[in-house]
Amino acid sequence: MGRAGLAWAAALLLAALAAQAAAAGDFDPYRVLGVGRSCSQADIKKAYKRLAREWHPDKNKDPGAEDKFIQISKAYEILSNEEKRANFDRYGDAGESQGYSQHQHRQFHHFHEGFYFDESFFHFPFNSERRDTSDEKYLLHFSHYVNEIVPDSFKKPYLIKITSDWCFSCIHIEPVWKEVAQELEALGVGIGVVHAGYERRLAHHLGAHSTPSLLGLINGKITFFHNAVVRENLWQFVENLLPGNLVEKVLSNKNYIRFLSNWKKENKPHVLLFDHMPVVPLLYKLTAFAYRDYLSFGYVYVGLRGTEELSSQYNINVYTPTMMIFKENIDKPADVVQAREMKKQLIDDFLSQNKFLVVARLTNQKLFQELCPVKKSHRQRKHCVVLLTGEGDKFAEAYEAFLTFAVANTKDTLKFVHIYNDRQPEFADTLLMDDEKYRGKSAVVILERRNTAGKVAYKTLEEAWQGSKEDNFILLDLLDQLRTDPGLLSSETVLADLNDELAPMFLIRWLYSTLDYISDCWDSMFHSNWREMMPLLSLLFSALFILFGTVIVQAFSDSSDARDCPPSEKEETATKTEKNDTSFSKESNSRIPKKGFVEVTELTGINYTSNLVRLRPGHMNVVLILSNSTKTALLQKFALEVYTFTGSSSLHFSFLSLDKHREWLEYLLEFAQDAAPIPNQYDKHFLERDYTGYVLALNGHKKYFCLFKPHKSGDEGGTLGSCEDYDSSLHTEGRGKSSGSPRSRSVKNKLHKLSFWMERLLEGSLQRFYIPSWPALD
Repeated sequence: MGRAGLAWAAALLLAALAAQAAAAGDFDPYRVLGVGRSCSQADIKKAYKRLAREWHPDKNKDPGAEDKFIQISKAYEILSNEEKRANFDRYGDAGESQGYSQHQHRQFHHFHEGFYFDESFFHFPFNSERRDTSDEKYLLHFSHYVNEIVPDSFKKPYLIKITSDWCFSCIHIEPVWKEVAQELEALGVGIGVVHAGYERRLAHHLGAHSTPSLLGLINGKITFFHNAVVRENLWQFVENLLPGNLVEKVLSNKNYIRFLSNWKKENKPHVLLFDHMPVVPLLYKLTAFAYRDYLSFGYVYVGLRGTEELSSQYNINVYTPTMMIFKENIDKPADVVQAREMKKQLIDDFLSQNKFLVVARLTNQKLFQELCPVKKSHRQRKHCVVLLTGEGDKFAEAYEAFLTFAVANTKDTLKFVHIYNDRQPEFADTLLMDDEKYRGKSAVVILERRNTAGKVAYKTLEEAWQGSKEDNFILLDLLDQLRTDPGLLSSETVLADLNDELAPMFLIRWLYSTLDYISDCWDSMFHSNWREMMPLLSLLFSALFILFGTVIVQAFSDSSDARDCPPSEKEETATKTEKNDTSFSKESNSRIPKKGFVEVTELTGINYTSNLVRLRPGHMNVVLILSNSTKTALLQKFALEVYTFTGSSSLHFSFLSLDKHREWLEYLLEFAQDAAPIPNQYDKHFLERDYTGYVLALNGHKKYFCLFKPHKSGDEGGTLGSCEDYDSSLHTEGRGKSSGSPRSRSVKNKLHKLSFWMERLLEGSLQRFYIPSWPALD
């Protein structure tokens, strides 16, 4: 190398060094965190938490919040490490170059022999200050991932990249990643990027222990990508994430009729895509996954022999992709769209307008809420016209007439639905009031939902619906009156939640969950992902250790018991007598918690605010309803049933006097749908209704409660939060009964199987009744 070249190289290095020193001098971690150089680690940590909470991108919408947050994290990383902090105090450097003046020999080795520099001399901030801006819009944070991305993965799959600073392999995959991310995002795949340096918690949560890592997320389940990072492999990986039965291939005239005829069984419109591609396009599979709860999808490859008749029947242009939606009429499509390029936005707009049948059947509460939304204002009233009918040929004529009426009266403010009385008996009985004139016949009800707790206003046609011209005129006249007179819906009631008719049985759900778990374990073992397998292996070895330990202990105990003499008859009789005479405290001695007793306090106006209204998040107050005459017996039984749950610090136990606070309880029960007394149906025994033995689990923070109703005599199953009517035969108890009398035993039996209800409460499987605010306890 000539002298001129050598001088030029030296000048370049000195300029770079000056730039680096200036950059290092611009960044002062003490100034970023706002602490002094003599501050302690506790002060540094406190300042970091305060600033991180203030500038976290999920909470602070300032455009520069993300850069500020990165600076705060970087400053804390330097100052929380004593070695890096000492290096910065000494050299003004975080430790990357370790002080140029001190380690100059590491950067320049034998400068007179040639030009050499160490890699750490220039700090290349990969994926941080100079990271590709295309990744910035995909960056994920922990709260954003948990609260938004995971729920959204039930509508579309996500492809997520884990990257970090100084990740040279990340640079190699960047061109492929950028190309594939743009292509898949246009099809509807979610894209995410996690920076492991700044989102360590999220990277650990995802199980990514190295960078770069690629993973897929669908239905809340994570799957790692283990192949070479090329476009074809990534596309195939995303396609493999999707379930295999999303789209049915329609091959001929025969199976297209079978496919379209399933609308009644599945209660969904059916979609057919005609295209010249031999395989189902990924865009169509992603669409089928997003709308799988509303629509069924089929695919017709127009180049296949046997589909010519099908194409000609619907006048299909085989050179242009065509999408058709079929509803109740399989001979004629309800809607059609054709386009040379089927874009995601075009398909979404088309399908979102055709998600429901003309007269959909109400099969679950979610469908009812979507088809019959709660009114938001007087201008946005939505009315549902409900046909309450039965299954079979006997009711076919009435249904066909109702369908014809619905087709001729399509308006935005009206929704036509039907329901099978036998499958939703509570819904039908509440609206028809068990009137004999509707028994075995169809009926039509016009209703409007008033709130999310199940309250509706409705009017039932006075005569059963037979589908005659007279019935059509009567219904049409009522709907015309309803436009100008909303008060036409004069009756009000509270509807229980609909049963989910299409939900799989418990055994099938359990089998699917087991297969998924086995698949996950096999995948982890096959790819030697031992970090994720450690908890499972630890559990397995623990179970084997306990099993063999129990066998060995049992063997020794059996041999020692064989040498013991059997007890005499007197001792045996004394033992039985002692067991029969034990009090409540001895009775539960085998299940003693840490405290050794059950704390049950009375809920009064003094402690009402602290014990309920301002109850901490995650805490619940389990309240027993009792009267003066049943106080002793019910408290004893209540304490016995909840005894094993008193170890939980989040549960509090109280009792409420029915004699003092009946009005408060009645107000609360109005939100319990099935148990709410209808205002215009009070009977003469209203003030004598017996609520003793009812148990309410009150969540003060989230404003909801779960309800346990007393066990009825002869009802082996108990109520366990189910939705039966009040037992009108139960009224106020006789007074002056002793706790040991048969009357006292029947009072105690009200809380039979309360412990099973408590288990379901802790599992979170009980129905919740939400209220707008807690009423005052007068």
